[in-house]
Amino acid sequence: MTFTDLFENDDMKLINLLPHDGFAYYYGKISDLATADSYLIKCLSELSWEHDRAFIYGKEIVTKRKIAWYADEPVSYTYSGYTKKALVWPDFLREIKQRVESDCGETFNSCLCNFYSSGEEGMSWHSDAEKDLVENGVIGALTLGGERKFSFKHRQTGESVSLTLEHGSLLIMKGHTQKNWLHSLPKTKKNVEPRVSLTFRQMRC
Repeated sequence: MTFTDLFENDDMKLINLLPHDGFAYYYGKISDLATADSYLIKCLSELSWEHDRAFIYGKEIVTKRKIAWYADEPVSYTYSGYTKKALVWPDFLREIKQRVESDCGETFNSCLCNFYSSGEEGMSWHSDAEKDLVENGVIGALTLGGERKFSFKHRQTGESVSLTLEHGSLLIMKGHTQKNWLHSLPKTKKNVEPRVSLTFRQMRC
């Protein structure tokens, strides 16, 4: 299922992309092109990128995708068997966080930044339900750079929902979404521009 009309026609209220058991809202582009371009350049040049690592069946895997982890405090975050320690926000990333918070009405204390240099890099089906995160908390994902398909799949029924995440656009996931739905960024053979995904999160204090 693919959504093209993401707002109700009458009052432009956001609609839930998921048919049940969760909430996902697509805000579309929340900044003008020049601002989104500027944010992308700063992310690529100023964030402390490193290849992601995960333990799968007892073996360490190093991914092509790069990540950077920031938070209000130098807290640790564990997923896929690997623990990462957060860096303190650079000023421009804090500015982006505040813009996202203003638009969606939520607050965040951390951000996992993801860098995909081409369509050959993606993320397989997973959920963000790590014990370090607030249970049923909110995740705000800001896309900068190349447009990519983003998909949801219900854990029990297999129902799927897909949309295209645009440069400068915001996707919000909340409620029981992480318990009931998986999501992925499928790889593609299309020639797509590099993409940064800033996933703002609510860590347990």
